[in-house]
Amino acid sequence: MHISIDCRWLGSSGVGTYLDGCLPILLDSQNNFTLIGDRQKISKYILNSNNIKIIDCNIKPFTVVEFFLFPRNILKEINQADIYYTPYFNIPGGLKIPVFITIHDIIFPDMPDLVSVPGLWARMFFYKHGFSRATLVFTVSDFSKSRIEYHLGKKKQIIVTCNGINSSAAFNPVQKITKKKIILFIGNVKKNKGIKTLLEAYIKCIDDGLEYKLVIIGKKENFRSKDNSIQDYIKRISPDKLIFTGFIPDDEKIRLLQEASLLVQPSLYEGFGIPPLEAMVCGTKALISDIPVFKEIYNEFPVTFFKAGDCEDLKEKLMKLLMKEPETLILSQVLKDKYTYQKAAAVVLSQMETYCLECNHQLSQ
Repeated sequence: MHISIDCRWLGSSGVGTYLDGCLPILLDSQNNFTLIGDRQKISKYILNSNNIKIIDCNIKPFTVVEFFLFPRNILKEINQADIYYTPYFNIPGGLKIPVFITIHDIIFPDMPDLVSVPGLWARMFFYKHGFSRATLVFTVSDFSKSRIEYHLGKKKQIIVTCNGINSSAAFNPVQKITKKKIILFIGNVKKNKGIKTLLEAYIKCIDDGLEYKLVIIGKKENFRSKDNSIQDYIKRISPDKLIFTGFIPDDEKIRLLQEASLLVQPSLYEGFGIPPLEAMVCGTKALISDIPVFKEIYNEFPVTFFKAGDCEDLKEKLMKLLMKEPETLILSQVLKDKYTYQKAAAVVLSQMETYCLECNHQLSQ
């Protein structure tokens, strides 16, 4: 089987993390691959290049150039494969082979105030185009599947392949890690992440004597909200208590996950939500909002839920969890193994192989 994979998403958050986890497993399957994207970013995943061809491509996804003017020489290479796979729902114009896509969420029609009306129209165009063009659609949770079916219909087969965790991040009980007075938040600083609720609750905790720092793995400049009150909350917090790390390498992120006393994920909307899983695998407790997808994904895990968007409930749970001595959480192996990229990639490969076998069977008849 020959598979073309859109690797332009490597290095981006969310989609890039999913591809980063799945790509090594896919490439280890000994199929033939054509990988489209930045050669330097792709090269680190390749140990044996006998069955892999890299095509440099810097065309940005979801652009007019991708949709109408995608380079013919690259299209020619892609169309020699049996299947084209993109870890998102962007599909270059001119593809003639079956397309498999992953739609991680359908947040924009569910939270239309995140974008302008023209912006929503444009995104819905790409959602609908990707969905209609795809031979098979993957998504990362039952919640996302239900919302995709609500907005785009049920005529297309949608298969759930959950996100996973990089095994190198797993906490080793033999390690001696001293917990620090740190509350950790990880993610793009967008409105749907519930950062306003967290900041408001944190200020209330400080007023009640909490002596913990809030560390946000993200850039202050990346706040994507018209709500000026968020910046007002930031200004009210002493710079030595509120820390924005900006981009940090994976080993630094893992160290913070291991040393933090608590991870807080106050999201209002997610397709899956990886940080709580990362935290618990690293030995850190997670306090998360009670949105439907978190109830689905983390119902068997030792998390603490708070009412989404309710700063008073979040403040109460924060104080309760942090006013006692911090301790390291040790997950059972069963829970560590529940969500892995090995499982996700295996489902994707299995579906591709089944499709190709069925096509070959039909041609032989």
